[in-house]
Amino acid sequence: MLIRIVRMTFQPEKVADFLDVFEQSKEKIRARQGCHRLELLRDLNHSNVYLTYSYWDDEAALNAYRDSELFKTTWAKTKVLFADKPTAYSVERLQELA
Repeated sequence: MLIRIVRMTFQPEKVADFLDVFEQSKEKIRARQGCHRLELLRDLNHSNVYLTYSYWDDEAALNAYRDSELFKTTWAKTKVLFADKPTAYSVERLQELA
């Protein structure tokens, strides 16, 4: 299982636009083959910083989404709203504490 975390800093006046884009695309992303979870998180101390947290079968499933028209159109709408360069991490869980 691959976990993908993307941290995005938006222009404060563009946050509502981003939330609209996310609302329009979230169910389509969640429905992608290989996607098991998609969450949107907001930084408690910076109201214009958001993170997506998603679970994918593997890198191939994530890349299939990243090569899709859905990603290309969603990302095009999103990246024009940034105040800073986004950062992305692909990680795997080594241990889970209950």
